[in-house]
Amino acid sequence: MTISRRVLGQGALAAPMLLAQPAFAQRSANTLRIAFRDAVPNVDPYFNSQRTGLIIGHQAFDGLTHRDPATFRIVPALATEWRWVDARTLDFTLRQGVKFHDGSTFGPDDVVYTINTVADPNTRVATPSNYNWIQGAEKTGAWTVRLTMKRPTPAALEYLALVMPIWPKAYRERVGADGFSRAPIGTGPYRFTKVDVAAGVEFERFDDYYQGGPKGRPAIQKLTARYIGDAATELTELLGQRVDWIWNMNPDQIANVNRLPYLQATRQESMRVGFLNLDAAGRSGAGNPMTNLKVRQAVWHAIDRQTLADRVVGGGSRVPPAPCFPSQFGCNGDAAVRYDYDPAKARALLAEAGFPNGFDIELTSYVQPRQWSEAVQAYLQAVGIRARLNLMQVAAQIQRSMRGELAMQMGSWGSYSINDVSAILPNYFIGGADDYARDAEMIRLVEEGGNTADEAVRKRAYDAAIRRATEQAYWLPLHTYVSVFGFQRQLEFPTFADELPRFYLAKWK
Repeated sequence: MTISRRVLGQGALAAPMLLAQPAFAQRSANTLRIAFRDAVPNVDPYFNSQRTGLIIGHQAFDGLTHRDPATFRIVPALATEWRWVDARTLDFTLRQGVKFHDGSTFGPDDVVYTINTVADPNTRVATPSNYNWIQGAEKTGAWTVRLTMKRPTPAALEYLALVMPIWPKAYRERVGADGFSRAPIGTGPYRFTKVDVAAGVEFERFDDYYQGGPKGRPAIQKLTARYIGDAATELTELLGQRVDWIWNMNPDQIANVNRLPYLQATRQESMRVGFLNLDAAGRSGAGNPMTNLKVRQAVWHAIDRQTLADRVVGGGSRVPPAPCFPSQFGCNGDAAVRYDYDPAKARALLAEAGFPNGFDIELTSYVQPRQWSEAVQAYLQAVGIRARLNLMQVAAQIQRSMRGELAMQMGSWGSYSINDVSAILPNYFIGGADDYARDAEMIRLVEEGGNTADEAVRKRAYDAAIRRATEQAYWLPLHTYVSVFGFQRQLEFPTFADELPRFYLAKWK
């Protein structure tokens, strides 16, 4: 089949070039102007599940540990050392001499307050599976803290590094959760100077960032991050040199951008997996065809995922055989049931399910570029599934998804860059807001894999979960993401495989 691919042609590049001016102003002002596609309603990392929110938070907050982006090795941050007391207990020695952005001193009370607050179900964090393994924390000395877990959690240090920034207890208690989200304070290399949930955020370098901090002192003094709602406008702003850095730009524009003397485009595969989540549980209402196994299997056979990865996404994108990223512990592709691209079989399955003439259904997606969603829509329509594509903003679709309203949704999950399936399977398969399977056996298997430190037991449980998830055709992994970055040639900007841009490592040449 032929997939229509709308691209910005050469003409789209020509007009902004007339507006382009030498990008000296922001370099001389030591400022980096960033554009993000989606707005973040709450920049506190605990209260959003958006990658943009994680990126924003990573510049301003630190956790007890840090993961080196080049080696994935866990290194000290707000804790200088740690010790496993047993499979459910970690003892930490905290770093002294660290300041929060308001000048107050970091200490064990901040750690205990943060951990116990986010572990409390009443706090209603955005991704409960990131924290529901925590029993609590207690102060054990002037500069020591003990973390106790409900169950053995082998990836605990990764969670602490990537999704557990430390709040300042006194400040947050004084201003409250809402006040903190409007004027957040951390210990990271940048501090917030402006937070506008509709327009963007601004930072400046925190010159009191602690000695020995794993992120180092930034070379660039100020960051301004604007929320720009669509890819075309974002690219136009880059071409006109009104922003200095964008990402997830249309891959079709890489060659065109690289021909310009003042811009460059690069790409990097990430741990993010694009998916199609099907409402097998019928949460979206009676009569939803996705509750029929043969219909779900038809969907899996209808989409040529290899062509989608190779030709539409490109840049080394892969098709994950299992509902996880291949490098994650427990992500055994050999345990998955395989579904070849077979539109004839898809049509036959639809007929067996009672839909010989197909059916109409809403397909929601926040995926950009829009061609990726349109490609999936075209594959579905070719076998008789007349999908009405509803392109949404990320936050809006997440809200509808959590309310159980979506029969068929496209999205992506980056596992917060945690290299363990405990960062993806529980989010979609243990009965939470994003679980559209609501399968008791899946819940049992995923929880079994997450409740032990025994690698053999974990692998066995996760293998069984992967087999069941694919047998039942619940959650279709479409492709891995390849991040496409566009930025000024005068900017030195390193990229990493964990899909976490680090502006504190960037510098003007």
